[in-house]
Amino acid sequence: MASFHLNRRALLQGGALALGATAFQLPLSGRALASPAPAADLVAAAKRERVLNTIALSPDWAFGKLMKDFAARYGVEVNPTNPEGSSAEELQAIRSLKGQERAPDCVDLAPSFARQAVSEGLLQPYKVATWDDIPASVKDAEGHYNGCYYGIISFAANKAVVGTVPRAWADLLKPDYRGMVAMGGNPMRDGSAFAAVMAAALAHGGSFDDIAPGVEFFARLAAAGNYNPAQTDKGTMVSGQTPIALRWNYLNLSIRDEEAGRTEFEVVVPNDGAPYGNYYVQGISAFAPHPNLARLWQDYLFSDEGQLGFLAAYAHPIRFGRMLETGTVPEAILARLPSPEAYKQVRFASQAQLDKAKQVVADLWPREVKI
Repeated sequence: MASFHLNRRALLQGGALALGATAFQLPLSGRALASPAPAADLVAAAKRERVLNTIALSPDWAFGKLMKDFAARYGVEVNPTNPEGSSAEELQAIRSLKGQERAPDCVDLAPSFARQAVSEGLLQPYKVATWDDIPASVKDAEGHYNGCYYGIISFAANKAVVGTVPRAWADLLKPDYRGMVAMGGNPMRDGSAFAAVMAAALAHGGSFDDIAPGVEFFARLAAAGNYNPAQTDKGTMVSGQTPIALRWNYLNLSIRDEEAGRTEFEVVVPNDGAPYGNYYVQGISAFAPHPNLARLWQDYLFSDEGQLGFLAAYAHPIRFGRMLETGTVPEAILARLPSPEAYKQVRFASQAQLDKAKQVVADLWPREVKI
């Protein structure tokens, strides 16, 4: 079954980014980081535990630099296991390695798996120092898990093919874009395409409880001849086969940077409707062999420094709105983001809403979208 959550493996595909290679060294223009320092007793207890066991955190993406810096700062070792593992594999590792020194201390999960973990008693509660900055809709009320980073749907336009870059969902219906508008696949099977339909619904009078207007929009797009059913990837975007790609922002932005000097892309967050976001969460194993080090790691990931580490790889930090307010996001990073203020309006659906919406898409898409 296809995953309808933000795809960690897709995030990893964009790991070697131009911005990601430099943003960790960017100065903050004299602004102090606003997040609180960890408690001294927690730091002392964590250092005594010496080794942090992570799972499913790739050293080739943002987590690689974060793990390296965390280890150097506190004089500890980070032991990454199964770096490209799935959420299901993470939960199985908690179950099967319970009581062993090599068991995972913390996990990086899709939200549905985090809720499953709580129901099984696999996660322990911990409220990070920046807990109040995390939206209630993406965290467990008792602190068993916290949304950490997210993606939103964006438009990437190949400017060698697209004369005028669309700025809104409504623009995509213009005759100038005949055969140009494509997604990551079929929304009945592909998570990013489903997200594009949800985002279109929010821009056309729909809601998380009513995705039908999103399907209706794509039916109109197909009837106008503008919808291209080809699955977008870097090759089709560069060649011009899919010159307007509706995909997660971190994928579009990474391609824009990688192709700089060869193919010019512009990435846009549409200005009609609220951005639709999908996210990953952090949690600590209920059986963590190094619980204090796991807590210190969580505090680090949700600190300003940790959150900027995600932003450097174009995964949007969950505390972005608060960090904009406190002025802790470097101008050099903001300059590389489309419409930074738009990210403050991001909205997240509940699992029940997603389940209902997926069923509506499965029912309506084959009947309404004629290609």
